[in-house]
Amino acid sequence: MRDGILDDLRDRVAGPVLLPGDAGYEAARTPWNLSVDQRVDAVVEAAHADDVVAAVRFARERGLGVSAQPSGHGAAPLGGGTILLRTGALDEVSFEPGRAAVRVGAGVPWSRVQEVASPHGLTGLLGSAPHTSVVGYTLGGGLSWFSRRWGRASDHVTAFDVVTADGETARVDAESDPDLFWALRGGGGDFAIVTAMEFGLQEAGLVHGGQMMWPGAKAAAVLAAFREVTWNAPPELTVWLRLFRPPVPDGEPMVIVDSAFLGAAQEAEKLLKPLAAAGAPVLDTRRARRPADLGDITGDPVDPSPLRARTEMLTDLDDTTLYALAGAARDLPPLVAVQIRHLDGALTASTGAAGPIGDPFLISMMAVPSGPPEPGLARRRALADALSLSGGPKPFTLLAPEEAAAAAFAPRTLDRLRAIKRERDPDRVVRANHPVLG
Repeated sequence: MRDGILDDLRDRVAGPVLLPGDAGYEAARTPWNLSVDQRVDAVVEAAHADDVVAAVRFARERGLGVSAQPSGHGAAPLGGGTILLRTGALDEVSFEPGRAAVRVGAGVPWSRVQEVASPHGLTGLLGSAPHTSVVGYTLGGGLSWFSRRWGRASDHVTAFDVVTADGETARVDAESDPDLFWALRGGGGDFAIVTAMEFGLQEAGLVHGGQMMWPGAKAAAVLAAFREVTWNAPPELTVWLRLFRPPVPDGEPMVIVDSAFLGAAQEAEKLLKPLAAAGAPVLDTRRARRPADLGDITGDPVDPSPLRARTEMLTDLDDTTLYALAGAARDLPPLVAVQIRHLDGALTASTGAAGPIGDPFLISMMAVPSGPPEPGLARRRALADALSLSGGPKPFTLLAPEEAAAAAFAPRTLDRLRAIKRERDPDRVVRANHPVLG
């Protein structure tokens, strides 16, 4: 593609344009998950929204596709015929405390929203990793610490600024374009390139939360207590459990409960009291936190790293499931972590394309890739076979790189998304990490 086309593309955009062989191309094409390969024809680092328009029009003229990634989180493999559009420089943040609303550019991470909102007792519906982009996370629905209380992040979007597959700009809300507005709220980035987004914030003030950690030998007791906590948990309480073994020689297995509670410490202690049956934790970081400090709870890695992960939906934490998980805690490798998230609450009534989540739990199984054959894949399958999995729709943002978008949606929702895609972008100029048409 270099002959004549590189110069043409560079003439159209203000930001850098990198092709294979250029200095910086390898770093620019590489996503956050280093196990995902993106061999794209070009990388455009958009300087502003006009660059997005120019890149989309260029791609359309030449029969190419455009895939937008602010920071590379949630990436899936991309190959030839694709321009990778980096939108990290679209970093506008406009905050209106009186309306509890914020407008962000496509490159803004959750940490910046939380820093401006927290002093006013407000929070966005971010997940455990505040360095991820607000827009990318929300296009996939967004599964937050506070989703049991307020639903998905996508439920609270009021408007999108987009560049359509025709290379035109538009403001999309419930009145101007209800179909596209519905699709963008959780259907992924397959329908238009979002350059900015407006959404409402929630009143939070201080949050009581943190991490409790026990040796892996306590897994059975902690799992039983975790199940009891979830039986009685109000929507204001979110608890996640992790079985973890550091991927280092002689790494000691641990079992961890992460929690966030919208309320006072005394009430949080009462709700988590069943965990006392597992004995005193070796680490307890629970305390009052600003919403801006939520990223400290799980300590998710910030730097890019290789990862093989798979998420499945759990119907129940029955005795058979707890037995299998306790066994996994004793013999976790080659998996490095297994996480269970309690869902339910407002997630059963989420709107937009993300839709409701019918299962009360999800489980994510993670391994560090070691090259073929992948022993982590066999271990993951063996554990999944022993669990009460539902096969129901998964959160879009937790899809594995090799999974299709169909895994995230109920059949009727998928049919509607595909109809919108065929109508708005029949040439598939806009390409999501997980395209709805496969």
